[in-house]
Amino acid sequence: MTIASIRRGYQVIKTVLHYGLDEIIANKKTPWYFSLLRNCFFWLRNQHKDKPAAERLKLAMQELGPVYIKLGQMLSTRRDLLNDEWANELSMLQDRVPPFDSALARQAIEAELKAPIESLFDNFDETPLASASISQVHTANLKENGAEVVLKVLRPNVEAQVQADLQLMCQAADLLEKLLGEGNRLRPAEVIDDYRTTILGELNLNLEALNAVKLRNNFLDSDALYVPYVYEDYCYPRLMVMERVYGIPVSDVEALKAQGTNLKLLAERGVELFFTQVFRDNFFHADMHPGNIFISREHPENPFYIGMDCGIMGTLSDVDKRYLAENFLAFFNRDYQRIAQLYIESGWVSENTDVLAFEQAVKVVCEPMFNKPLDEISFGHVLLELFRTARQFDIVVQPQLVLLEKTLLYIEGLGRQLYPQLDLWSTAKPFLEQWMSEQVGPKAIFDKVKMKSPYWAEKLPELPELIYDNLKVGRKLLGTQQQMLDKYLKFQHKAHKSNYLLITSAVLLICGTLLLNQDATLWPSYICITSGIVLWLTGWRSRPKNRKF
Repeated sequence: MTIASIRRGYQVIKTVLHYGLDEIIANKKTPWYFSLLRNCFFWLRNQHKDKPAAERLKLAMQELGPVYIKLGQMLSTRRDLLNDEWANELSMLQDRVPPFDSALARQAIEAELKAPIESLFDNFDETPLASASISQVHTANLKENGAEVVLKVLRPNVEAQVQADLQLMCQAADLLEKLLGEGNRLRPAEVIDDYRTTILGELNLNLEALNAVKLRNNFLDSDALYVPYVYEDYCYPRLMVMERVYGIPVSDVEALKAQGTNLKLLAERGVELFFTQVFRDNFFHADMHPGNIFISREHPENPFYIGMDCGIMGTLSDVDKRYLAENFLAFFNRDYQRIAQLYIESGWVSENTDVLAFEQAVKVVCEPMFNKPLDEISFGHVLLELFRTARQFDIVVQPQLVLLEKTLLYIEGLGRQLYPQLDLWSTAKPFLEQWMSEQVGPKAIFDKVKMKSPYWAEKLPELPELIYDNLKVGRKLLGTQQQMLDKYLKFQHKAHKSNYLLITSAVLLICGTLLLNQDATLWPSYICITSGIVLWLTGWRSRPKNRKF
């Protein structure tokens, strides 16, 4: 462990104790050495006793910096693990970080380019356009064609800082796992492992560039989403160059209204974009908070979204997609029994779950929703309530579904902010019904046959030989099985014969012994004993030796 790690560890411990986070764990769950360790830092006391525990956790994460802020933001979406009070507090965390020195930004950019900035770009702006916890953005023009671009560069030493914090988080999670014991609902080690994957993905700008290219290609002909062009020749692990775009932040509703934006159409397109990314492309933007979404300034009567920051993307398996679509449709149709069955069939809850009890619990959650107008029902909160209900039945946490749930909450929140009367149901249901018909209807069967036909055509000439070989193998297998059966029957016959002789010999020996004890003629007893010994030897020698069939 380096001096820097020790210093960072002390800073974390100091912050944790200043906010009294050690008091969150019940005393009965803390071993003696935990109390001893706490007393070693006797000068560090809880300075915020008047605040609720959830608020203290939020403030501590905010003070510890970017890595912990992002962890808190991720935890705020885990309603399957946290109750509303904790989740709502963590959702208020804001990633506001001052920019770092532009000279360091220039140095980092030139290190990746292996050339002076002026040799490739004009009008490089030393003042950053934006600054976040992981990276910073500067504007410039490409020298070769004058195109306006933005250069996104990672913060200096951010990788080392993230790795150090992750190491401390893993150690803390392991300790917390031991304190909470087996079967705890929070599963801190699993949460930190999910977070590690997310945060390390954001540290590779090459990966973000590839994600942006893929998402852009998926919506090249779309009038609903525009993803800026990425200049792949200028992208590296610590640097990404892409087209500069101008738009209105999606959260600035007043500016959108001022330019006459069709907010109803914009809100509905947001919902359609979500379902298209999830079900058509199986590749969805999983970090669609307001800071990453802009709205076009052109033709406000037919507005489109501008998507930024593709560091976190989500995918689902075909099985998860189908179960998810069926789940939504079952909810639309108020088929609670089907919802319960789907949770079990998909493996999201234990197969030992009482279906009737789970169905009743789902009904208690969902039925009150239908007493409200459709435009007041929150689709995202329905999912949250279902996950919370499933938590009582030992839900198996699915990281990909957590990302999807978070994205749906973002999209629905944005849609309702833009157009409060948004009827998400009427927008989503036709899409899901069409998708399901394409997956299980005649067209789906035809498409699958069409897709497989080149492979089948290639294998067709081999079919007669394969059939002959399989029949040959089958005949050989049948012959082998017959031989095994014959050996088994022979073994059983020998065993029965041996057992018969041994039992008979035992009877004769017992009879001979009894006759000896009677004052009768000796020769019958001798005959019995002698016969018994002969039969015993014969039976013993006739026992089957080989048990392999």
